[in-house]
Amino acid sequence: MMKKFKDLITANGVFSDGNWVESKDQDPNGDVRLIQLADIGVGTFINKSNRFMTSEKAEELKCTYLEKGDILIARMPEPIGRACIFPELKNKCVTVVDICIVRPASDEIDSRWLMHLINSERFNNQILKFVTGTTRQRISRGNLAKLDVEVPPLDEQKRIAAILDKADSVRRKRQQAIDLADDFLRSVFLDMFGDPVTNPKGWDVKNIVELASSEKYSIKRGPFGGALKKEIFVDSGYLVYEQYHALNNDFTFARYFIDDEKYQELKAFDVGEGDIIISCSGVNLGRLAIVPKGSPKGIINQALLKVKLDESKMLNEMFVSIFTHPNFKREFFGDNRGSGVPNFPPMSTFKEFGFIVPPLEKQQKYISLVHKVEQLKMKIKSSYELSLAEFNSLSQKAFAGEL
Repeated sequence: MMKKFKDLITANGVFSDGNWVESKDQDPNGDVRLIQLADIGVGTFINKSNRFMTSEKAEELKCTYLEKGDILIARMPEPIGRACIFPELKNKCVTVVDICIVRPASDEIDSRWLMHLINSERFNNQILKFVTGTTRQRISRGNLAKLDVEVPPLDEQKRIAAILDKADSVRRKRQQAIDLADDFLRSVFLDMFGDPVTNPKGWDVKNIVELASSEKYSIKRGPFGGALKKEIFVDSGYLVYEQYHALNNDFTFARYFIDDEKYQELKAFDVGEGDIIISCSGVNLGRLAIVPKGSPKGIINQALLKVKLDESKMLNEMFVSIFTHPNFKREFFGDNRGSGVPNFPPMSTFKEFGFIVPPLEKQQKYISLVHKVEQLKMKIKSSYELSLAEFNSLSQKAFAGEL
């Protein structure tokens, strides 16, 4: 039976956006947890954030409290429309405004089936038709409400959910193995270098200007958006590097190009091998990648920052390890706003960030270990990709009525 998404929720259920909670409304000593966009994974509650408010403030703002089993839908990237089941946590919880709360409260809807449906390619294709915005894309709850859902009988929903849960558990176990490898590297980093913010080992500390190459434009934020309007793009030429490259460390991706005339005009934003590109907006703030050898010439877009280091002082991979350390990110990126969408600090502030600078031989020893662990991770990731492909295949069949 075909229904609109909003019709899956009964009168006793919940279909609402989260709450507009600003920084001034938050309290680190509060008893109510504020769930963020970063907590929402594809089929997985990530449990990453650490924001709180008081019960009194939550009542004052008329916040909607979450319940175990609620479906949480992220209305912003990445990807838009990802959904997970809310687990039981020790604190009472509310969410930021860009997370949609779905509580069907219906004897005819299985919540795990509905979560898998929302994450399916078929449903996501519908979502993409209603996405609005350019730099900050989102889908409104009103547009979610209008999406079509083919609803099978409850027994069939439960059967589909059980099959997809089983396939997803294989994928998750392989992801956990990758996470354990990352945890190991963080532990080694802490043992060798200590906390990069408090610097208990007393390493030299330098700012990014002192660590950067002496070349002109070695630290450069991307051009204003108006400099890269779609009408200037050509079929081939100089590549426009995007957030995708920093987020996925995938330098085979090529979508937008500019001609030589535009490249010469924007040459200050040039990207070369060995440069570090950093994502400067959205929930993926601070994700970064090192441009590998053989990458095409091009420029960064408005959502990126380029850094070229003097590697006689700081190795690229050491910089990445420090910059992505959780304590470093908390210290220098600060609190999120009510929407849960952080922003990169002004360049003047970024240039004052302090980086620990251990001796080069210490850096090299650590990076040598990183390379060995990364080789192991590549094997695990290959296995993970196979399990993900199997899950996606089952999902497509399930929601096409072919499972």
